[in-house]
Amino acid sequence: MLSIRSLYQVGYGPSSSHTMGPAKACLIIKEQYPYIENYEIILYNSFALTGKGHLTEEAIKDALSPAMVTFSTSIDVKKHPNTMIIKGVFDQKIVVEKEVQSVGGGRIVFAGEEDHDPMIYPHHTFKAIKKYCRDHNMSLYDYVVMVEGEDINIFLEDIWIHMKQAVERGIETKGVLPGPLKMKRKAYDLYHRQKENEVPEITENRLVSSYAFAVSEENASGGIIVTAPTCGACGVVPAVLYYMHKKHKFLNKKRVIKALAVSGLIGNLIKYNASISGAVAGCQAEIGSACSMAAAAHATLFNLSIDQVEYAAEIAMEHHLGLTCDPVNGYVQIPCIERNAVAALRAIDACGLSYFLSDSRKISLDTVIETMYQTGLDMHDSYKETAKGGLAKYFKEDDNDVNCW
Repeated sequence: MLSIRSLYQVGYGPSSSHTMGPAKACLIIKEQYPYIENYEIILYNSFALTGKGHLTEEAIKDALSPAMVTFSTSIDVKKHPNTMIIKGVFDQKIVVEKEVQSVGGGRIVFAGEEDHDPMIYPHHTFKAIKKYCRDHNMSLYDYVVMVEGEDINIFLEDIWIHMKQAVERGIETKGVLPGPLKMKRKAYDLYHRQKENEVPEITENRLVSSYAFAVSEENASGGIIVTAPTCGACGVVPAVLYYMHKKHKFLNKKRVIKALAVSGLIGNLIKYNASISGAVAGCQAEIGSACSMAAAAHATLFNLSIDQVEYAAEIAMEHHLGLTCDPVNGYVQIPCIERNAVAALRAIDACGLSYFLSDSRKISLDTVIETMYQTGLDMHDSYKETAKGGLAKYFKEDDNDVNCW
C-alpha cells in the first residue's frame, strides 16, 4: 500500500477524480513540455458524461494556461471509467500523447508507464496488520508510525488544520452553490438557526450534520478541502472528528492525529484492495469508505481495542453496500452533500455498536471490503458516476425544495 500521504490530499473541490486528478496530470505534462501552445483533450466515459458538472474542463484549462485547449468526448467501455488522452501540439505537430487514468482520491496513472509511487506498507490486509500488531504489542497508530516515520505526525497535524478550517469556513458562509441546481447552502442554518420553541442547545444530530454540510458545501463551491478519501466524501471524517474534539475536551490534538492515522490506514486498505472511486464502484466506494474511516477514527479517539476499531469500520462499510453514485446534472451536490451528513452520523452509531458487540461479530473488515468491490463491479454503469441512472435520471426540475424552518 502507498503512504497515507497519497490518501489525504489538500486541494480544490469539487472532485478528486474529476478535477484534482486531471489537473495534476496536465501540470506534469506542462512541466515536461513548457513550450506547447495547444492541447487536444479527449475525455472518456465518466469524464465525458459528468465532467461538465465536476468542472473537469475548467480544472484542465487552468492547469494548462496560457495554452489553448480544445475538448472532445468519447465512450469506450474497454477503458478505465476515468480516462483522458492529452495531446500536446507544437508547430502543428503532436509532440506528446499520453493516456491518463484518474483512479480515485486525486491519484493518477499514466498508461504504459511505471508507477513511481512506492508501496511502503508490508501488509495489505487488516488481518495481517492486526496479527503483526498483536505479535509486537503495538497499536494501529504505532504501526502507521513504524511504516511512515515519526514525521507523519507533522503531516497529519497539517491535515487536521485544513479539515478544521473547512468546517469553520463552511458554517459561517451563506449563499447558493454554483451550477444550474441553484442549491442553497445549508450548513449556516443548521448551525445557527433555531426553530420556534426549540430547546436552545443544538442536538448532536444537527451539529454533526452542520459540520458535514459545511465541508461538503466548501467542496461543491470549489473551496479548499482534504480528500478523505475523496472530494465527494470529504465531509464525513472532519465532521466526526470536529464534533468529538469540541464536545470532549480531553480529546486533544494528539489524539485526533492518532485517529487520523488509523482512519488513513483503513482508507488505504480499501483503496488497495477495492476502490475509492465512484466511477469504478459507485458511491459505496466514496461515502462508504469515508464512513468506515470515520468510524475507525471515532473508535481510536476513545482508545478502543483493535477488534473494536475493525468492527466499527466493518459496520460502517457493510451498511453502505450497493450505494449508487448518481449525481444530479453531474454536480457534487445532490445527493452527495446530504450523504456526507448521514454517513457522519452513521459512523458514530457504528462505533457505539462496536463497543458493545465486537466479541460477537461474524464479518471481518477484509471480507466487507472485498464484498464492496465485487458489488461495485456487478453494478450497472448507469449507477457509477455517469449521471445516467438513479436520482440523476429521475430528478425533476419542478421538485419542491421544502423549507423546513
